[in-house]
Amino acid sequence: MASTARTYLTPGEYLAFEHKAITKHEYLSGEIVAMSGASNAHNLITGDIFAELHGQLKGGRCLVYTGDMRVKTSATISYFYPDITVVCDKPRFEDRTFYTLLNPIVVVEVLSPSTEAYDRGEKFAHYQQLASLQEYVLVSQDKVHVEHYLCQGSQWALTEFQELDDVMRLVSIACELRLRDIYSRVDLSE
Repeated sequence: MASTARTYLTPGEYLAFEHKAITKHEYLSGEIVAMSGASNAHNLITGDIFAELHGQLKGGRCLVYTGDMRVKTSATISYFYPDITVVCDKPRFEDRTFYTLLNPIVVVEVLSPSTEAYDRGEKFAHYQQLASLQEYVLVSQDKVHVEHYLCQGSQWALTEFQELDDVMRLVSIACELRLRDIYSRVDLSE
């Protein structure tokens, strides 16, 4: 996600630029930030979380999206590409292109060395502006460690999971993620 070149555009200019871009870029209050590629572990963890949630949500009122679904936080007009996004009931989109989701209920980010501090700090602060967001999940890719933030009124309660036998319950969507399943194809000994 890190980029050395910084470019500032209006939200409209960003959306026009992103529509034509070959690679993905996030938009943080006027600043465009190029997204870098993801590691093998990052991709495997993201895929396994998607598969688990997709299986549990199939046929229900919620939809799960991969990292190509853009999310807009309205107060600061920022756009992000979460690794996993869940929306329930009717998805609301910014426009008729259906590329930018406005009402996610769950967001999952798989941490990378270059984005870990950003995902925990500034990005989480922007996600908290979403009235619909109920749960935010951060997943380490180099060790068994998952941080689950649950919105309780105006506060976010943190629960951490660090054992393969742990099971994280996503209350807002009535799903469970077993850490053993999340990390099943990742070699953590490297």
